[in-house]
Amino acid sequence: MKILVAFLVALTIFGMQSHGYEVFNIISPSSHGDNVQETVTIDNEKNTAIVNIHAGSCSSTTIFDYKHGYIASRVLSPRACFILKMDLQNTPPLNNLQRYIYEKQTLDNIFSNKYIWVKYNPLESLITDIDWFLLGSPIEKLCKHMPLYKGEVVENTHNVGARDCAKTGFPGILGISICADTHV
Repeated sequence: MKILVAFLVALTIFGMQSHGYEVFNIISPSSHGDNVQETVTIDNEKNTAIVNIHAGSCSSTTIFDYKHGYIASRVLSPRACFILKMDLQNTPPLNNLQRYIYEKQTLDNIFSNKYIWVKYNPLESLITDIDWFLLGSPIEKLCKHMPLYKGEVVENTHNVGARDCAKTGFPGILGISICADTHV
C-alpha cells in the first residue's frame, strides 16, 4: 500500500511538472529532398506555443499566443513580422498540440489538411502604431524591431497565387502561408 501511495504522489508531482514548459524537436523531410528541423516550445503557464522552423532562408518563428488571441510569424525572408487574430475554431487548442506533435513524431504519415492562407498588402497593412500590451510580451519580443504587418485570412483560396509566400506555423498540423500577392 505504501508503494502505491508513493507511486501516486510521484505521478502527481511529475504530472504537475508536465503542465509547464515542454520542448519538442521534429525533423521532417521537405519537398526539396532535404530535412527541415522544427523546434516547438509549449508553455502552458504563459498559454503559448512557439514554433521555430530551421530551413535556411525559409526559416521562421511563429508564436501562437492563446492568452491574447493572436498569431505572429517572423520570417527571415522577407525580414518582417506578420500578425493575425487567432481563429479559435480553426486553431488547434494548446492542450491538443502535444498529442499532435507526438503523433507527427511517431507516425510518418500524419497529415492535417488544416491550412490558413493569409494575405497582406505591403503598402496598406503596415502597422505603425503598435499596442504591445494588446498583443502581449511574447509577440513584442518576437517583433519589436521589425516591420509589422497585419495579416488577413483568405477564405476563398481559388485565386490564391503562391508567389511571394512564406510558409510558417505547424507544418503538417496547422500550416500558414503568408502571401504578398495582391491578387489573393
